[in-house]
Amino acid sequence: MSIWGALIPSVRTGGSRCHHHGVHSLRGGLTLANVALLALGIIVATAVSLMGMRHYLLDQIDTDLAKTRDSLGSSQLTMRQIDSLSALAFIRDRLVPESDRSPTPDSIYTAVDGDGTAVSIGGLKPTGSQLALAAAVDDPRVLTDDPEPHDITVQGAAYRTTGARLADGTYVLLATSTDGLHNGIAKALKLDVAMGTLLLALLGCLTMFSVRRRMRPLEDMVETSSAIAEGDLTRRVPSNRHPTQEVEQLRIALNSMLHQVESAHRTREQSAAQLRRFVADASHELRTPLSAIRGYLQLIEKGMLPDPVERRRAWDRMHAEADRMGRLVDELLTLARLDQRPELRFKNVDLSRLVRDAAEDLRAQQPCRPVTVGAEGTLLVHADESGLRQVLGNLVGNVRTHTPAEVPVRLGLERADGVVRLCVADEGPGLAEDDAARIFDRFFRAGGGAGSGLGMAIVQGVVTAHGGEVAVRTSPGEGLAVTVVLPARRRA
Repeated sequence: MSIWGALIPSVRTGGSRCHHHGVHSLRGGLTLANVALLALGIIVATAVSLMGMRHYLLDQIDTDLAKTRDSLGSSQLTMRQIDSLSALAFIRDRLVPESDRSPTPDSIYTAVDGDGTAVSIGGLKPTGSQLALAAAVDDPRVLTDDPEPHDITVQGAAYRTTGARLADGTYVLLATSTDGLHNGIAKALKLDVAMGTLLLALLGCLTMFSVRRRMRPLEDMVETSSAIAEGDLTRRVPSNRHPTQEVEQLRIALNSMLHQVESAHRTREQSAAQLRRFVADASHELRTPLSAIRGYLQLIEKGMLPDPVERRRAWDRMHAEADRMGRLVDELLTLARLDQRPELRFKNVDLSRLVRDAAEDLRAQQPCRPVTVGAEGTLLVHADESGLRQVLGNLVGNVRTHTPAEVPVRLGLERADGVVRLCVADEGPGLAEDDAARIFDRFFRAGGGAGSGLGMAIVQGVVTAHGGEVAVRTSPGEGLAVTVVLPARRRA
């Protein structure tokens, strides 16, 4: 199982432990946050509306009291004139209304002297409410001089009161009950609380439903992560029917990461398999010369080769096997360095000269082989000269080893479209399609031929280190053509 697979269970376990320590779900948190915000808004709106309602109703009561007070103050009447007026009944109805007979009348009017003692009006004695109003006002002068009505309590009920001074010094106290105002505010508050509770409950249900639908992609991500933790690296997070921008971005990023994880896991598995195969092949290749050398040494040690010619032949064979083993080790070291991506010594290299040198080496080794060279003049590339010489040496050596000596070979070089193409083609027996697909595999030898099977792998490694590409074109009976493409450099 990959590191990714081992990581997810630990994350899930850690999340489970955190849950036991009081971490709640995101769904519940969002729901509580929305409900709390709405509750705060309802409280603020209710408080503002009730305060406005109270201010409006109190302003109406104060306005009525002020009008009555101003009318009495500007009339310049005295208590004697009030008593002698023919409209005494009207004054009585105005100053002593019928509601005054109730324990808490809506309006109370009473006349008091300078000491604040209630006096009779029109021969009628003050009622209990009038006496209570007079007793509740400490100083009628202060009440009369203040243009704003005052809050007082009469017989346990709340009133707004003001006063007017008559021409003879008598004071008339005017009071209006505010119980109706308070009752109206209480009813409005109950209605607001009921409606607010209903709205909060409705918002909570809608939020839970909406968040659950919006959180569905995250639940899919959890399911996908769990499946990957169990070994299914091909799983991806599916697209939601109504995705949000943030969740969709997270889904795309997570799928991209999962694709990279799967690719890395597959690459690691392939590398591990290739490494096991490489070690096995290397062990096999090294075991063969070692076994041969050990066998000849045992023959010499036991005196089983008395003939000097046979001993000489054995020594030559051991030297040959040792040389073969040395070349194999050198090639393995070269591949190991290429796998580590070493820093090459880049400089301006005349690739035409290297091609001509490789052709001359082939003519010297196989004078009977027809060799054609298409590399005239100077063609500069920015490359590592020793690496390019090794590429050419391996390609030419591959032709020399696997084709008959009379088979023609052509080395071509050209510049086109910002790249340099080097082609080494022969007219030998060629390769089958399956063999051609494995030609760059390490220790691969078509038909069990000679060589270590590392030459073409080294060619590919060197060309890749230069930022180039290598390809083959072959078929049975039509020869083999290897094309190397390198970045070009303009002529100096």
